Amino acid sequence: MDAVARLTPLGVAVLALLSEGDMHPYEMIRLMHLRRDDRLVTITNGTVYHTVARLERAGLIAEVGVDRDGNRPERTTYTQTDAGAAAVLEWVRRELPRVDRPAEFRVALAEAHGLDRAEAVALLDARRGALADALDALATGRRHAVGKGVPEQYLLEISREEALLQAELAWMDATLPRIAAPDFPWGPDETPSERYFAQRKAARQ
Repeated sequence: MDAVARLTPLGVAVLALLSEGDMHPYEMIRLMHLRRDDRLVTITNGTVYHTVARLERAGLIAEVGVDRDGNRPERTTYTQTDAGAAAVLEWVRRELPRVDRPAEFRVALAEAHGLDRAEAVALLDARRGALADALDALATGRRHAVGKGVPEQYLLEISREEALLQAELAWMDATLPRIAAPDFPWGPDETPSERYFAQRKAARQ
């Protein structure tokens, strides 16, 4: 298994943070909570420090210094390596078109802006096709079951899954043209907002 395949959603989130600049784990934790990234991944001190250690062993991040502020414990600052930057993009490429890993997809979608616009649209379009196939198979199976006399009460979970697939397909049909449009903002912010600087400052305290 290669380094990209071993990445967890939290590992990708940490690497993505370090693309913004060098940080120590405490700042990472604070910043992810401020941004409500805990909607996507489980964030605790233990999981983040463990993830940082794994990323360093894999050569995806590297230690750049140790600081001490007053009576606070020493804080080790890390930077993203070239291998780490490449791993994030490759992980996103692998996860965006998949329909069998919903937790990973949410993180991949959050980081899709790191890819070239056309590539992101193509990968999401591939996912749309896979979702449509899954919906067709599910609907066919449910109709077959009903035709065989299976009571609807036993098919509630299937009907819910159909509704969720229909909703995501509708979202993708509305969103893909927006992303493809050249006036849709894409890629890193050339001029970070005041809110961004305020969050970084708050996370360091």
